[in-house]
Amino acid sequence: MKGIFRVAGGLVLAMMPGTAGLAASAQEAALAPSAAATASVETAPAPVTRAADLVTEPAAERPALIPASHFAGRSAFRSFAMSPDGTRLAVLRDRAGKPEIVLLDAATRAVLKVFPAQDDQSINWFEWAGNSKLLISVSFPGKYYGYQVRASRLLVRDLDSTQAWILPVARDALWGGDLVHMAKDGSEALVAVRDYVSADPAVYRYVLVPEAKPEKVVKPKSGVSNWYADDGGVVRLGMGWERRQLRVWYRKDAASEFALVGKLKADDEKSRFWSVVSVISGSDKGYVLEEGENGRVGVRLFDYASGTALETFYEHPERDIDELWLKDDGSPLAALYTDDRDQIHWFDKSRAQLNADLAKAMQLDDVVIVSRSQDDGRMLIWGGNEADPGALFLFDSQERTLNLFANYRPELDYRLLVKPQAVRYRARDGLGISAYLTLPRGREAKGLPLIIMPHGGPFGVRDKLEYRDEVQLLANRGYAVLQPNFRGSGGYGDGFYEAGAGQIGRGMQDDIDDAMDWAVAEGIADPKRVCVIGGSYGGYAALWAVLRNPERYACAASWAGVTDWDKMLAYDKRYLTSSGSKAWQARVRGDETFDLDAVSPYRLAAQLTRPVLLAHGTADDNVPFRQYELMVAAAKSAPVPLTTLVIPREGHSFSSAKSEQQWYDALDAFLAAHNPADQLGPDGTFTPPRDAASTGNAVPITLPGITPGQ
Repeated sequence: MKGIFRVAGGLVLAMMPGTAGLAASAQEAALAPSAAATASVETAPAPVTRAADLVTEPAAERPALIPASHFAGRSAFRSFAMSPDGTRLAVLRDRAGKPEIVLLDAATRAVLKVFPAQDDQSINWFEWAGNSKLLISVSFPGKYYGYQVRASRLLVRDLDSTQAWILPVARDALWGGDLVHMAKDGSEALVAVRDYVSADPAVYRYVLVPEAKPEKVVKPKSGVSNWYADDGGVVRLGMGWERRQLRVWYRKDAASEFALVGKLKADDEKSRFWSVVSVISGSDKGYVLEEGENGRVGVRLFDYASGTALETFYEHPERDIDELWLKDDGSPLAALYTDDRDQIHWFDKSRAQLNADLAKAMQLDDVVIVSRSQDDGRMLIWGGNEADPGALFLFDSQERTLNLFANYRPELDYRLLVKPQAVRYRARDGLGISAYLTLPRGREAKGLPLIIMPHGGPFGVRDKLEYRDEVQLLANRGYAVLQPNFRGSGGYGDGFYEAGAGQIGRGMQDDIDDAMDWAVAEGIADPKRVCVIGGSYGGYAALWAVLRNPERYACAASWAGVTDWDKMLAYDKRYLTSSGSKAWQARVRGDETFDLDAVSPYRLAAQLTRPVLLAHGTADDNVPFRQYELMVAAAKSAPVPLTTLVIPREGHSFSSAKSEQQWYDALDAFLAAHNPADQLGPDGTFTPPRDAASTGNAVPITLPGITPGQ
């Protein structure tokens, strides 16, 4: 196989398959100046998308079938942090299934040191403490009063002396703590720690030298789950839920006592979204993300002493703000939001210009500075788009050079992939729905086999224009893939979010059916070849689609889907406060008299008349494996048996490339049997599609780890 080439402003970087991309030599890249892009804003409801509006490539050569392993494969590198002085880069890497931190020279990319985790240890996160130490969160299995648990601790590693030590915590503390503040020179850290399982967190000051004893600087306060320090390292604010109220405690300085400055009820509209971003030292002010009167989340300058917003610093007229980036001096750098793709509104013109120049040089739509030195002299930058999983580049701002560091999918040739497109359709009640359609290359956008792929969540989550392995795998196989952001999805304002309340299996499902109707009405999809595939809530929606409307859909595939809502809510109750559980149940159920059995797949599983691939991991602690077992038992007498896939020790999402490939291989085989795409054989012969709704429904699939009708 030939090498995969990436181009950066005249700089050609060769990436050979199977390598990590560490061998590219430095060359000078001319970063031509360009105006920073400004986000476009929809000022009126978007019209329904017509087939004629779509970009199609019917004359393009059909790409070769890409092995599923290329989509499941991952770069060995997972997270990154550059030292404040920009001389070293710390990288978390998987090596033979075990995590290790690799220390690299940021200029040459030479490996300086490797710090492997101990057996059974996981590395959760790490952060530089000055230029010579790393603070590392590790977790490991243990026992607590006879129960199997997973504990965590914070480890300090001195990179110059190679010394390492654990930050001491109380004997009964399972959780090693969360970082509240790090001194700029890395000499000390403030860490929130729960001294025992049910305790509220206290804040300790740790001097980062061996055998130093921690100092408790803030005592636990009932109901406070999160503490916030100002930029000077003084804990100034605490907040958390207690008695169905969001309580905010505040103090002016380290010498003052905390006072309760705000209480918001769980059903108060103001409490739907309120997030602390910063507290400015020497003042009562700071920045928060807060919903305004129009239901949009914006950036507010807030007075914590009075509990009031002083001014709106920035608010997008159509979208919620997801995140606020700050400069080192605490002033706003950029606000992040999502329209059809992730967008950045820069408040700093020089940074906006740099971002635009980098995107132009890398010839990629999306560019993110992953980590940087304190003076911005060196940066680690990710670039990619919805048809490119992307790569990491090291940028030297003085020499204006880019060096390829690592490819996110080392074996995948991104040139064979295709860009999803934003589309709009109307639900049956007139609500405008945004969705994303990916069309297979080399086929006319007419009468295609269609995969509808609803997202997980379901509330407050959304799909967008971004790279998705599963979408590209299916498009490569010849399927059109449609991802609807049904009512209740996030990012479209409070009204759209609230339209999903009480609509699981009802209005939300109508939106999925209406997505199919739009694709069929536009001639894009063959109504006899539509399958629904999803994970988590999307898995539920897939199962419910073929049970609620079997006349519509040829098949369904579910990874970790909910099958019984009453039992799911009972399970969730264990991990939520009483008020949180009631609020979640109300959102799912809607009318308190509504019987959730009416929208639970396992209750109707015996009536299953369409092929279903049901898959689950045995270690899923989000949607428990019991949900899978209920569906399997209930479907034993169904006219069409289930095809099942169980992945031992796998959780709610895929923790390994091996697990992910098992799911992809199962999907490949399942769809080939029950909803095949048009294919040209090696000899050029055409294999017409079968009507999966009338033939072959119970064809068993033989694959390792898959047992039909189990």
